[in-house]
Amino acid sequence: MSPPTPIRVDLPDEAATIRLAEDIAAKLAIGDVIALRGDLGAGKTSFARALIRAVAADAGYEVPSPTFTIVQTYDTRLPIAHFDLYRLGSADELEEIGFDEAVSEGVVLIEWPERAGDSLPGTHLEIALEIEGAGRLATLTGGGDWPERIARTLAIRQFLDRSDMGLATRRHLQGDASTRAYERVETPEGRRAVLMDAPERPPGPAVRDGRTYDDLAHRATSVRPFVAMSDGLSAAGFSAPAILAADLPAGILLVEDLGHEGVLADGAPDPERYGLAVDVLAALHATPRPVELPLPDGAVYHIPPFDWDALSIEVDLLPRWYARWQRGAPLAPEAEAAFVAIWRGLYETLDASEKSWLLRDFHSPNLLWLPEREGLRRIGILDHQDAMIGASAYDVASLLQDVRVTVEPALEAALADRYVAARLARGPFDAEAFRAAYAISGAQRATKVLGGFVRLAEAAGKPQYLRHIPRVRGYLARCLRHPVLSGLALWYEEYLPFEE
Repeated sequence: MSPPTPIRVDLPDEAATIRLAEDIAAKLAIGDVIALRGDLGAGKTSFARALIRAVAADAGYEVPSPTFTIVQTYDTRLPIAHFDLYRLGSADELEEIGFDEAVSEGVVLIEWPERAGDSLPGTHLEIALEIEGAGRLATLTGGGDWPERIARTLAIRQFLDRSDMGLATRRHLQGDASTRAYERVETPEGRRAVLMDAPERPPGPAVRDGRTYDDLAHRATSVRPFVAMSDGLSAAGFSAPAILAADLPAGILLVEDLGHEGVLADGAPDPERYGLAVDVLAALHATPRPVELPLPDGAVYHIPPFDWDALSIEVDLLPRWYARWQRGAPLAPEAEAAFVAIWRGLYETLDASEKSWLLRDFHSPNLLWLPEREGLRRIGILDHQDAMIGASAYDVASLLQDVRVTVEPALEAALADRYVAARLARGPFDAEAFRAAYAISGAQRATKVLGGFVRLAEAAGKPQYLRHIPRVRGYLARCLRHPVLSGLALWYEEYLPFEE
């Protein structure tokens, strides 16, 4: 294999050095090692300080030089250990100063890396800094997947340049359970936006009939659905982020920053804000919505249906992951066959119910409170790229049985009644059919989430999702009290009881 091709970046001033450090910080991960080379005064410490401050999201964060202590550690979003090996006697001393432990637990920055001998991992990123004219020249050479990461982050900076935000600071905002990542960017004069970094996801393995999970579940694999739905919601009078700039082929968006105030109060649902979110859904569902939406490049996005393929591949997560996790053994074939048959019948009932835009993840992590706006526009709506055409009741269940925060039964009932009242006030509405579709939707969502969260814990190394399991089981138990789910309730009693 040929060695990676060095990437050279001109740094005409100190601000450019800081921006490059931020660009690299945006792509850091646990286990990364960055070796900084250069003569005295070339800017190694300046670069390291800027990178640490970017990860800390604090331009004034104190970053002392490790020249005399050899190592300085920082408890930032990603733990960072900053080594200066100038005073190191030999590479054998690395173990004594905790180098290997630092690599395993966080990000490592090294000045004078030549004194580490052959101890650096082959996947490390080397940044050589040298004085050039009135500025600097940085030469980046990375092993592992660093070439792809460097290319991506520099492409994002170029996108910001084209969007008149090239001088903006970049700060990590969040990642999610998918491959998407978000940053908050802000120009020196205070203009702010959110950058969405979502390269098109390559097809995964075939899981059923030669089709991938994304295909069966109609999950977005590019930014195009997000753009279409965000524009569609905005045009309908709701608060979705405005698209400020877009590179659709690259999967990079600059969107309106709606802030960070959510719909929770002290970690619990705020009744006023949840109530307004219910009103948003009632208004959304009371008017027929289009199946096709325009895109900025002239194409048309077709919103997929919540069909049997989508429902069944999602509930299949429970026997594949959750049942094995709870029981310590797979379900018997007859149990799986009965499970599929029950859900086939429930799907027919759900498919016959009222349909609208089904936003799919209408719950607290994706809802913002915008007090400066009026009416329904005080609820900001995020993460709608997986929207489908399906049961109106689904998003109501998603909100009132929020998998990440407990909605007490009394509040759930009151808000469900509020939705029904709001719909009846707008015209004819079948409340009984809604209640049945709500129970089915809640049970389907809980079934999917139980399996999905166990999968994230076991296959993706994210055990934090398991803490939500008791809450989701509680929601499922509430749903199973509805007569439309009597068959599913009996299935759980026989094959997968909540308490053993």
